[in-house]
Amino acid sequence: MIKAGIIGGAGYTAGELIRILLWHPEVELAFVQSRSQAGKPVSSIHQDLLGDCLLAFTAEPSFDVDVLFFCMGHGESVKFLETHTLPEKLIAIDLSHDFRWAEGYTYGLPELQREAISTSTRIANPGCFATAIQLGLLPLAKAKALHDEVHIHAVTGSTGAGQSLQDTSHFSWRTNNLSIYKPFRHQHLAEISKSLQHLQPGFAHALNFIPLRGNFTRGIFASLYTNTHLSIEELRQRYQEYYQGHPFVHISPDNPNLKQVANTNKAILYLEKYGDKVLIISLIDNLLKGASGQAVQNMNLALGLSETAGLRLKAMAF
Repeated sequence: MIKAGIIGGAGYTAGELIRILLWHPEVELAFVQSRSQAGKPVSSIHQDLLGDCLLAFTAEPSFDVDVLFFCMGHGESVKFLETHTLPEKLIAIDLSHDFRWAEGYTYGLPELQREAISTSTRIANPGCFATAIQLGLLPLAKAKALHDEVHIHAVTGSTGAGQSLQDTSHFSWRTNNLSIYKPFRHQHLAEISKSLQHLQPGFAHALNFIPLRGNFTRGIFASLYTNTHLSIEELRQRYQEYYQGHPFVHISPDNPNLKQVANTNKAILYLEKYGDKVLIISLIDNLLKGASGQAVQNMNLALGLSETAGLRLKAMAF
């Protein structure tokens, strides 16, 4: 049985990760670390785990595990590794932005880097917006068919802001509301550009990204459009070919909705052509395919397990 540990276990992504690992057929969850909650039952913070998880939060982590997940805030993983040395063979998967496309770390988007992930012990999970947007564009980059700027609007649920209370995540502000933040300068743009350049060297067109805060809890609804000479039939064929063999990405024949991916590790893509423009809709659950589910997907690949192990989760019916 594979032993796993979590550092920074009190937030939303850690809660999702605990749920997945508790029911993973090949994994034993050895510890969940949180200095702020040390000594408290894990189920006192992640209350839906009452009766499912008997662990208490530990103050310090252990390296006597096979895989270690970092679920701390951005910048905290770097600080942790300045004072701790990880065993060379320990698989470390970081869910922050600290090591994305950094030297010594494999960028953990399986639909781009599956082979590299399968031989890596240091993996940097992609951002949630970055995952949705890249999945919408990778087939075009692989075909060297991104010849113009890309326009992106993407709406994320309130869990994307983390568990710490902020003015813009407070229920009375968020409900029945919509707002734009960090237009054209979101931090995920850098990793998206590097991934596209990985497949289409020399790609330097603008990614015009407008992120929005949605009035729902979980999920990302991204719509992208760009000019292309490819017909809708050619586009669909290239997307089907690119994602053939990738178990969590599905090309929908119908215009999709966000509930189709909520509480799953799925990504759903949909294509339409309007004149010279292709419209791409890309949907994911920000906490699963955009974070914890993808982290487990990376773990499965790095440990030689079935890529889907522990991740066949069901979408909301209504």
